[in-house]
Amino acid sequence: MFKRLSVLAAMLAFCVVVLGAYVRLSDAGLGCPDWPGCYGALTVPQSEAAIASAQNAYPDKPLQHAKAWKEMAHRYLAGSLGVLVLLIAILAYRQRRALQTPWQLSAGLVGLIVLQALLGMWTVTLLLKPVIVTLHLLGGMTTLAVLSWIAFRHVSIQRLVLKAWQLRWLELALLVWIMQVLLGGWTSSNYAALACTDFPTCHGAWWPEMDMGEAFHLTRALGESRDGGQLHLNALTAIQWVHRLGALVVFAWLLVSLRLLWQSAIPRWLCVGLLLILLCQIGLGIANLILQLPLVLAVMHNAGAALLGVCLVAINARLKHK
Repeated sequence: MFKRLSVLAAMLAFCVVVLGAYVRLSDAGLGCPDWPGCYGALTVPQSEAAIASAQNAYPDKPLQHAKAWKEMAHRYLAGSLGVLVLLIAILAYRQRRALQTPWQLSAGLVGLIVLQALLGMWTVTLLLKPVIVTLHLLGGMTTLAVLSWIAFRHVSIQRLVLKAWQLRWLELALLVWIMQVLLGGWTSSNYAALACTDFPTCHGAWWPEMDMGEAFHLTRALGESRDGGQLHLNALTAIQWVHRLGALVVFAWLLVSLRLLWQSAIPRWLCVGLLLILLCQIGLGIANLILQLPLVLAVMHNAGAALLGVCLVAINARLKHK
């Protein structure tokens, strides 16, 4: 039961991450102006009386059913994941002597889900503040990674015997992935994905004019500089260019990782899968630039980042407790 729930929760977490990306990229993140309900109700207002009541309560935020339903679908799915994680934590404590992961990890995951709910609320109440949106994305990816770790630890897998530096390299691959997720979230939440539309250069230069200070000032509001003015192009360029450099680091790091894994006893399909996802991610990133960020490719880019993390977790799960 614990193993099945863990696998189900990991799959559901992936769906929540991808749906969250779709909601954000389709500009439906504020489809409901309140939290956890929508215009004061637990569902999107449908009747004439409910719509009139919603308009009276939020006269400056007209109801858009399509966006509101996207936002509420994400909340319903995330709520279901929260219930599932709570069940996993209860089972982990009851079966703590038989499990291959400490029950504290599942308990900590409950705390992470609570934090995610708070970040979801603050995303709405603070009007998509970039640092909150980025942390919300990181929390979702972390939830997926931890659930994947728990699931992979409870399936029959062959352990890998590698040298100490090789183990550290593969463990650090997860940290490299997390840093790139942060950079990707910061790029998306600041709407900087199209700050540079040419490739491989940016504005025709290999090192364009950039304002790093404004780009990575964490407490500012969406679209604003630290002094309250409009965030200028040099700052957006810096955000996008650093994300590109991060992608280059991830690509190089994982190529070395694949070389190490190919020489080990790990199943070849896992190596091939990791390589294909990595190449698709690079291709999707370039395509999003050239094609001006079509919604389907942007969502696929987020899904690819999630799958990349799942693959790295699956590999690292084989490196522990030999």
